[in-house]
Amino acid sequence: MNYFEELNKDYRFKEGFHTCINCGTCTAVCPAAEFYRYDPRKIVSIVQTRDNDAIEDLLKGDTIWYCGECMSCVTRCPRKNGPGLVIMALRDLSIRLGFFVESEKGRQVLPLTRTLTGNILKYGYCVYPETFKWQDHKESGPVWKWHTEHLEANMKRLGANYKGDGPGVLRRIPQESLDELKAIFDVTGGTARIKAVEHFSEQKAKEMGMTMEEYERTAFTYNSGKHSGE
Repeated sequence: MNYFEELNKDYRFKEGFHTCINCGTCTAVCPAAEFYRYDPRKIVSIVQTRDNDAIEDLLKGDTIWYCGECMSCVTRCPRKNGPGLVIMALRDLSIRLGFFVESEKGRQVLPLTRTLTGNILKYGYCVYPETFKWQDHKESGPVWKWHTEHLEANMKRLGANYKGDGPGVLRRIPQESLDELKAIFDVTGGTARIKAVEHFSEQKAKEMGMTMEEYERTAFTYNSGKHSGE
């Protein structure tokens, strides 16, 4: 497979990949580059070579998963490139080919997908209080443990319409709207992507001798410590 040709079929790649001059402006303004060993300029440069082996290394590596897709790079590039859009195309191809499971950061796609799409399709929200587990987010501090234990009372104090009908913050989303969200996922490829993430993650879990629960937990909690830009 010619990976460059596959990428070139993605409208995001066509919109974001023009004539990179390696000026490094994208890296200079990139928030992720401040924390990770991440250089969007190098990624675009590698793709620009059309070297199949080098592009495959990107698809199987951690680097493409450092990007936060903030698109700061798009607003600053003097040649109107969009490294963030190129990253999106690389991520999509990595998932379609099952390469994402070969890297630590790529394997984190499974818990992220299950959490976000699970919340969206079940509740209509990306982040939902009922599914937030303070035990998994120690950085949130003890206040979130207290908040979780007093969730409904706190929602009332904040004036939210938690799980209620009608308008208001965190209102119950009607089933008709949830069905429409599911239809959008179906026609835009979202459902197919979820299935691909589950399929290749299950294969990798078997390869690693883990159950899917163990694999998901490991993907969520394990940190090799090799990603820092220091």
